[in-house]
Amino acid sequence: MRPHDNPYTPNAGARPPILVGRDDQLETFDILLDRLRRGHTEQSMLITGLRGVGKTVLLTTFEERARDRSWTTVEAEITKNSDFGGRMAQLARRALLQLAPRARWKDRAKRAAAVLRSFQVTVSPDGSVTAGIGVDALEGVADSGELAEDLTDLLVALGEAAADHETGVVFLLDEVQFLTTVELEALIAALHKSVQRQLPITLVGAGLPQLPRLAGEAKSYAERLFKFPTIGRLASEEAARALVEPAKELDVAYESEAVSAIVHYTDGYPYFLQEYGNVLWVLTERPPISLSDVETAQEAVEAKLDSSFFRVRAERTTELELRYMRAMAELGPEPQQAKDVAALLDRTSEQLGPTRSRLIDKGLLYTPGHGLAAFTVPQFDRYIRRTYDL
Repeated sequence: MRPHDNPYTPNAGARPPILVGRDDQLETFDILLDRLRRGHTEQSMLITGLRGVGKTVLLTTFEERARDRSWTTVEAEITKNSDFGGRMAQLARRALLQLAPRARWKDRAKRAAAVLRSFQVTVSPDGSVTAGIGVDALEGVADSGELAEDLTDLLVALGEAAADHETGVVFLLDEVQFLTTVELEALIAALHKSVQRQLPITLVGAGLPQLPRLAGEAKSYAERLFKFPTIGRLASEEAARALVEPAKELDVAYESEAVSAIVHYTDGYPYFLQEYGNVLWVLTERPPISLSDVETAQEAVEAKLDSSFFRVRAERTTELELRYMRAMAELGPEPQQAKDVAALLDRTSEQLGPTRSRLIDKGLLYTPGHGLAAFTVPQFDRYIRRTYDL
């Protein structure tokens, strides 16, 4: 079939042809915006899930829905060891300039610009972020040098400006688990004050499954400030829709046995479904797509996943870290006890504790319970077992 017509999108963060299985999260987001618009308080959202389940896609969809409601949106991906204070200043500047052109700023927007200037000078004295704002810093506000206090001053001022302009601001942050404890604590504290003031400003973030624990460790009231919806694999019917409907719109059909085989192989994970559909489209000569086509394509699908989705993560590890993950994979796909992994390597869990911690820090493992670790990437155990010796 013509590759030009291929409807599948196996790219990081790319929107699939149809978004299925996420209606609950979309409704929760709509309720959040509607309640804030009316001056009510509502828990914000920190979405969690493994790699490849569509967290970034969901954030992009949230952004579009917010803009359809005339909200101001700013988005960013958190990276390790980044200048978080400087990044928040950049996002606040973008939000402020989206609220209204400078010539139409009301009093609270002008005050927010002065607070932003204070904050930016405090976190990054070179002044590059607020260049062109054209205001002096507001002394005594957002200039204490304490990130939690200063970020709170900034978000409150921005929320007041948004209310003055009869709109709201949504911060959309991806990979939130990479924030340090101090940074996450500051963000939660700032949002908490905005909630107390009933301001139309909120944060919706996404991250790996350890995010609820990290948020709770940063601030004890985080569980009352956020909802933590978990997204994962699609149910069989939803997975079938994600695979079949994009092709159906182009008059390409699947035999039912072919669909069942793909859903079984992919476990219903959205990224894998897109990858399988993409490869099938290229390799299948003519519709309908049969079970034989699926079986023929499986080796190519596996090779493509191995060479990109899986390998780029495995190559970030040391030899000992790779051996640790190989031992985990040998024990099975479910979460594994540290002592069992260590025993397989003829070590103690205390000896391998630093190795396990580094893998968690790199985002390859997470801890679903005390003494347990699991892969953050679906089917990573399969890849490790077929690629590396114990």
